[in-house]
Amino acid sequence: MKNKLILLFSLALSFSIYSQENNQSFSLEEAINFALENNRSVKNAVRGIEAAEKQKWETTATGLPQINGGIDYQNWLKQQVSLLPAEITGGDPGTFVPVTFSPKQSANATATLNQLLFDGSYIVGLQSAKVYLEISEIAKTKTDLEVRQAVINAYGNVLLTEENLLIVNKNIEVLQKNLNETTKIYENGLAEEESVEQLQITLTSLENYQNNVTRLKELAYKMFNITLGIDLNENTLLTDNLETLTLQNISLELLEADENIDNSIDYQIAKNQEVSKELLLKLEKSTFLPSLSAFVNAGYSGFGEKFEFTTSNQEWYGSSLLGVSMSIPIFSSGMRSAATQRAKIDLEIAQEELTETEQQLKFQIANAKSNYRFAIEEYENKRQNLNLAERIEQKNETKFFEGIASSFDLRQAQGQLYTAQQEYLQSMFDVIAKKAELETILNTVNF
Repeated sequence: MKNKLILLFSLALSFSIYSQENNQSFSLEEAINFALENNRSVKNAVRGIEAAEKQKWETTATGLPQINGGIDYQNWLKQQVSLLPAEITGGDPGTFVPVTFSPKQSANATATLNQLLFDGSYIVGLQSAKVYLEISEIAKTKTDLEVRQAVINAYGNVLLTEENLLIVNKNIEVLQKNLNETTKIYENGLAEEESVEQLQITLTSLENYQNNVTRLKELAYKMFNITLGIDLNENTLLTDNLETLTLQNISLELLEADENIDNSIDYQIAKNQEVSKELLLKLEKSTFLPSLSAFVNAGYSGFGEKFEFTTSNQEWYGSSLLGVSMSIPIFSSGMRSAATQRAKIDLEIAQEELTETEQQLKFQIANAKSNYRFAIEEYENKRQNLNLAERIEQKNETKFFEGIASSFDLRQAQGQLYTAQQEYLQSMFDVIAKKAELETILNTVNF
């Protein structure tokens, strides 16, 4: 029996150690770095850059030498006949003799080298491929910034629910103690029943809120896991503290940061959109230019009445050809002109959108700075309010048990304290979230 208990204890200890080893712990910085490698959106953005690099080479290769080969085999089931004047063979004038000009079977093997010499659309295509790669790289940076902000919000939300649950549990513990003491006083005839009922109402509300926060905590962890790019049911531990993170994220220097929108990702995207429309206009204009290409063709042909092309006795006849081809656009019934005008209009639209983006970004930066400054001010204000609410609640609790204050006064003070606690926690989260939002707009993060 003793050996069985030792075995069971060892298994339980091993399972506990194994569970702890499977828990992934993250500081906020570690969580951001992890997400920038494992988040699914980030992975797809990396694939987008790889695809753009392949697209760039694909476009470049169209102007490089192209070699194509071909093998043809023909077997006349019934040979085509041509008619020749019978006079050639000594026949009667005005009559014809049916003849065939080739053996029944033939085989050809050819190779052709094509080289583009000039094409305006190819030059524009090379420029477009480069711009497309830049767009993909900017999209990757935007994804990184958005994922970073999402991780910060998810991390802060988990810490918020964790702290919220700790405070609620502590409030319930204190309130339960007060209820027990008040119940005893009531049973001894020294307090009114209403006092017990008021405390019971408050306790019931807190317990219901506790259940809700517990559920929110589970959801917050799942959202955090998804943002990191791991299974939503993975066990994760957060090592940073909400208040410490808040103090670390109070940066008055950021409020004085340069409002240069050139560094903003959204501005760079709008600028690239303008460049893309310029290239499309160039592309349409290039259709008015001629294109020039050259080719070299070489091959061998074999003929026979029977299939003997794989034998050494087969005779092969070589041929080669060099050529240059020029295509000159002459008349398209206004189609090319209309396409060029349309591309010009699209460029004008992109230029207007760029100007609109500049104005919107200036407003967004100013708004983000204002929100961040307000979040810092609210944090200081809510911290002071919490200290006041704690003192008021303690005074009313003392007065209540001394018979000076009513149960209604105590409940009001408790409600005020609980509200102050929630507002203080929310103010800390807002400081962290608003700073991340401002950093995302300004693009001041170094990856």
